[in-house]
Amino acid sequence: MTLHQRPSLQAVPAYKQGKPAAAGASKLSSNESPHEPLPSVLDAIRDGIQSIHRYPSIAAPQVTAELAALHSVDPAHLTLGAGSVEVAAQLIHAVAAEGDEVMYAWRSFEAYPSLVRIAGATPVEVPLDADAKHDLDAMLAAVTEKTRLIFICNPNNPTGTVVEAEALERFIAAVPRDVLIVIDEAYVHFDRSAVRADGVELFKKNPNVAVLHTFSKAYGLAGLRIGYAISPLEVAENLRKVAIPFGVSDLAQRAAVASLQAADELAVRINEVVAQRERMYAGLAAAGYPVVASEANFVWIAAGDATADIEARLEAGGVVARAFPGEGLRISSGSELDVDRVLAALGADSAAVAAAEGAIA
Repeated sequence: MTLHQRPSLQAVPAYKQGKPAAAGASKLSSNESPHEPLPSVLDAIRDGIQSIHRYPSIAAPQVTAELAALHSVDPAHLTLGAGSVEVAAQLIHAVAAEGDEVMYAWRSFEAYPSLVRIAGATPVEVPLDADAKHDLDAMLAAVTEKTRLIFICNPNNPTGTVVEAEALERFIAAVPRDVLIVIDEAYVHFDRSAVRADGVELFKKNPNVAVLHTFSKAYGLAGLRIGYAISPLEVAENLRKVAIPFGVSDLAQRAAVASLQAADELAVRINEVVAQRERMYAGLAAAGYPVVASEANFVWIAAGDATADIEARLEAGGVVARAFPGEGLRISSGSELDVDRVLAALGADSAAVAAAEGAIA
C-alpha cells in the first residue's frame, strides 16, 4: 500500500546546498564569510552553552532591542526566524493562500519558487532584463488581482545587481496597496553603490513594504541560523503566528547581539570581502569572461552553455563554485588566497597563478 502524500510537492525540488569542498580547496559555493567568528561572538556562545537545556526566548528581547535601535523602528515591527529564508517562508504563509500569486524576478534566490509552492501559492517568475537586473516594468505588468506578495532581491542573488532607488520608489507607488512588497536585503552590507534603494527607509514610508535581513552573510553566523523581518504591524503579528516555535536558538540570539555590538570590527571584515570581490571581478573581466558587476559578496559569470566547462576548470584549480547549468556560475568572494585560486584556475591573472599554484601544492 502506498502512503498518501501531497501531490503538489512533486513540483518542489529539494533545496540543494552549495557543493562541499575537498580538504584544502576553496569553498566558494555558498556565499559564506571567509572569516572565523569574532572572539566576542565566541565568548557569547560559550556563556550560553550551560543553559542549552532550556528553551530560548521566543520574543528574543535582546536581539529585538538591538535591531530596533539600529534601524530606529518600533520593536513590534520586528520578527525573527531561522535565517532570512525561514522568515521569507513565514511571509508567504502569512500573506498568500492557495491559488494566490507570489512574484519574483528570475533568476533570483533559488529558494523562492520552492517556498511559494510549499505554501500552496502560485509562483510568478519575471525574467531579468538584459543587464541581469530586475525588470520592474515587466513585473508591474505581471501584477494581477491574485498577486499577494512580490519579492525584490536587492542586491540580487545570484547576479549581484541592484535596483535603483528612484525606480523602486516608482514601482512601489504603482503596485496596489494591498500587495506586500518584500525587499530581501541579505547582501546589503556589501553594497558600495550610490543608487540602491534603502529597504528600511522604504518600509518607513510605505504601508505595504517589508524588509528581510540575515546574520548569515556579513555577520558570519550562517551555521547558527538567524534572520529577521521588519514589516507592517498586521504582517508582523501574523508572522509570529506562522513562525516555528523556538525556531531561533539561544546561542544564535547571543551571537547576534554580540555581532551587533561589534559593528566596527565587522566593518573591517566586510570591506575585505568587498575588496576581494572587486579584485575577482576586475581579473575575470580583463580576461574576457562575461561577468556582471556585483554589489554582493560574490561575482556572477553569465557563462551560458560554457558553464560546465568553467566549473570543471575551477574544480581542477581547487575551487568549488555554485553552477546553474546552462546559465552561469556564482563565485563567492573569499580570502585573498581563494580569489588567487579563482583567477589562476581561469587564467585571469598571471601573478595570481603562481601564488595559487604554490598554495594548492
